[in-house]
Amino acid sequence: MDIEGFTKELQKTIKPYRQDHTRYAQLPAVGHTREEIIQEMEDLFAREEPRWREGKVSGAVYHGDENHIAFQNKIYSINSQSNPLHFDVWPSATKFEAEIVSMTAHMLGAGFTQDEIVGTVSSGGTESIMLAMKTYRDWAKDKKGITEPEMIVPTTAHAAFDKASQYFNIKMIRIPVGSDFRADVAATKAAITPNTIVIVGSAPPFPHGIIDPIEELSELAMSHGIGFHTDACLGGFLLPWAEKLGYPVPPFDFRLPGVTSMSADTHKYGYAAKGTSVVLYRGREMRHYQYYVTTEWPGGLYFSPTFAGSRPGALSAACWAAMLSMGEKGYLDAARGILETAVKIKQGIRNIPELKVLGDPLFVIAIASDELDIYAISDVMTQKGWSLNGLQQPPAIHIALTQRHTQPGLAEKFLQDLAEAAGYVRAHPDMQGSMTPIYGMSGNVAFKGAVQEFIKGMIDMMFDV
Repeated sequence: MDIEGFTKELQKTIKPYRQDHTRYAQLPAVGHTREEIIQEMEDLFAREEPRWREGKVSGAVYHGDENHIAFQNKIYSINSQSNPLHFDVWPSATKFEAEIVSMTAHMLGAGFTQDEIVGTVSSGGTESIMLAMKTYRDWAKDKKGITEPEMIVPTTAHAAFDKASQYFNIKMIRIPVGSDFRADVAATKAAITPNTIVIVGSAPPFPHGIIDPIEELSELAMSHGIGFHTDACLGGFLLPWAEKLGYPVPPFDFRLPGVTSMSADTHKYGYAAKGTSVVLYRGREMRHYQYYVTTEWPGGLYFSPTFAGSRPGALSAACWAAMLSMGEKGYLDAARGILETAVKIKQGIRNIPELKVLGDPLFVIAIASDELDIYAISDVMTQKGWSLNGLQQPPAIHIALTQRHTQPGLAEKFLQDLAEAAGYVRAHPDMQGSMTPIYGMSGNVAFKGAVQEFIKGMIDMMFDV
């Protein structure tokens, strides 16, 4: 593999403005005018906007309508100085966040249980997941005396669980998924030990979009007195409406008595500005283990509900406004458009020789091939302007459908380009995808360390001026 050549191409992707935009390694001697700065921002925006506006990006921008964006920007500007840390100065921020949590909880089954469902607003799905895992760690230590905590997580669960494992010293027990790409319940049961503090299931997981057996897993957790977290960061604001529309959505929320916490991203299919998310718990006692409180600081009594101290209240205001402006009908209509588009795309993929859809997902569609290099197909799709997500174990790519993909003719354009990409790779059997060697090395235990170092170097590159 030509690592040097690949790195140079990667650098062009990460730093495309080096040749035609000034780089600032230190403060300018004299500040630029606001007009000059705005002009540069608008230039960068104009170069980046078309791809996501046209709907050629998987996920990333979930609404994208011009009027919706303008509305969110207006709400943000009104609240730009707001900081929930100073709740006495901006009590509106506490109003917005309390109501975001309550509206989300009721959407996710709070009205079907006698238990109180509570939560907080976070900065995104990763923080929601990490907060929940930290909460279970502290709860298990206090209530059960567990000092070497373990969490049981399907291999398809979000990387944020691994991040929480590393940050909070929780041993992560990975369980396999079956041929249907759903978490293996029997393997989960076998993995439970006296140190298990939480079991995790996804609704749905990011890679293949197929909901784990949440009911069976949560009942297993409940029977052992273990916490259960449903990660609905991706599906929390779409699955309730898919169910109302008659799509096959298995139970996944607080209607199940074994579900003790959930995460749901308002900045995905909740159509709020990046980045907000909600983490929910069954009862206030559990939520208390998430909070940070100190009474010893000379600066006064200090507390924060999440990891951050100061937070952008404008984002919570924009989230609240997005939820109110959408309403149940808005979310229902959005889900209908996305799911109808998904049906069309799934059928179209199945009609392309050598390609297959992994499982039967609702709105995150993973595409694989037993005959063709799927990463080579992804490269051809990139040349056609599409930005798809690469997957591994097994090799695949996926597209997470959003409202941008419901534009007239876009599903047909995607299928046409995908068929042409498959045909091109079929006609060039020696073609290898740019990511094929990297994923191949990642799957080899002997090379995992080298791949990790390569990725760290890539992150370094992101911070190079």
